[in-house]
Amino acid sequence: MSGKMTDVQAQYEKQGYLTSIPILSAEELQQARDAFALLEKELGEDYTSYSLHNVHMEYDWVMALTKHPRVLEVITAVLGPDVILLDSRFICKYPVFKQSPAKTHDSNGITAYNQESEAEKSMSDQNSDPGLPYVAWHQDMKYWGLDGGPVVSVWLALDDSLEDNGALQVIPGTHCSGLLPHRQAKRAGNMLSVNQEIPEELVQKENSVLCPLLAGQMSIHDGLLVHASDPNTSERRRCGFVIRYVPTAAYPIQDPERPRSFPATVVVSGQDKYNYFSKQKPEL
Repeated sequence: MSGKMTDVQAQYEKQGYLTSIPILSAEELQQARDAFALLEKELGEDYTSYSLHNVHMEYDWVMALTKHPRVLEVITAVLGPDVILLDSRFICKYPVFKQSPAKTHDSNGITAYNQESEAEKSMSDQNSDPGLPYVAWHQDMKYWGLDGGPVVSVWLALDDSLEDNGALQVIPGTHCSGLLPHRQAKRAGNMLSVNQEIPEELVQKENSVLCPLLAGQMSIHDGLLVHASDPNTSERRRCGFVIRYVPTAAYPIQDPERPRSFPATVVVSGQDKYNYFSKQKPEL
């Protein structure tokens, strides 16, 4: 491992996340955005906001993102050489107030297929709307029935992810605190499929850090890191590709609190001498 990647590993182990990692070239980013725009046109935004789950098994361009050399360079620095792609999902927070579709350009000059707003409401007014989509404070491991190794979650930004359109927020070091209690979220609009949250009194919001990304950049975080994201109060889409990786030594467990199947695993680096996930896959 290079000295740079050793530093990456040490920083990740200490704080539980890394951010603003450059991954996609301008050409690669535009190709991914164009391909995603076709899915939006075909399937509609209601579907593409959260239902494009494990489509790396359907589209070569999505699989290529999960195996991108710059992604795997960071992931193997953190997890070691033998890595399994566990799961993937596109997540999009669309602007709440829209008029006609329009092409815009982000800070990289890349074409985005966004919806523009006519309404000019203040961020505070929009944040107070209880129905705006957000992601509550949580830990990913609450939803993953796994043991034997950590889970690393990736956000690969297809759009700029900034404060006003709901960028990731993390609480550094909380991955060392173990799994915290979760409860049903009290506020409407939680995008988490099981609608859970960590109780407010257990969340040290004063220590939270915003993780803004430019399109084409990546953040990664540990499965036990406490994190969240606010509503998109901008006029721009916030779209990202979430990828989850585990070392091949990790294995699924039967936990009624965390029921989960893993039908779309792929070895993306090294070798899998354990084959713990082979029984999870449907026969072709």
